[in-house]
Amino acid sequence: MEESQKQWYVVNTYAGHENRVKENLERRVESMGISDYLFRILVAEEVEVEYKNGKPIEKSKNLFPGYLFVEMIMTDEAWYVVRNTPGVTGFIGSSGGGAKPFPVSPDEIDAILRRMGMAERKVNVDFQVGDTVRVLSGPFTNLEGRVESMDNENQVASVLCVLFGRETPTEIAYNDLEKVEL
Repeated sequence: MEESQKQWYVVNTYAGHENRVKENLERRVESMGISDYLFRILVAEEVEVEYKNGKPIEKSKNLFPGYLFVEMIMTDEAWYVVRNTPGVTGFIGSSGGGAKPFPVSPDEIDAILRRMGMAERKVNVDFQVGDTVRVLSGPFTNLEGRVESMDNENQVASVLCVLFGRETPTEIAYNDLEKVEL
């Protein structure tokens, strides 16, 4: 099994049945012995904290109602098992007629995993504290600044950018920065 074959796919389910479909799919993976092809099954949820009578209450909010994310190697058998799981209405990115679906891009799934607070790929950077960097995207696109500090855990750098004639520290994600060669 090559790691490069393992990709994420979006599975369409009946709205409100995502967790039940996930459980059904997990049971089928075990009973049909295809754990070498199906790996992680996610319902993309975010935990919201609400306060009732001064007490915090955690509620899960489904980010994508009616959808599951499945990390799998797309074999005929694995595809068949997922499609024929009770509650699954199909794959997103399949044109039908027996055509296999397209996987979710790594950037998109990383953004979803990050939003859920799950581990994601770490960005390797070629800059360090004191280097000059350029902002690649966001409201400060093409602005240059000096790296003041780096938070490797959260993958963000504090960059001193000149705004309105003053050096202003701005937190920017590693993947939105590039080193400027002087």
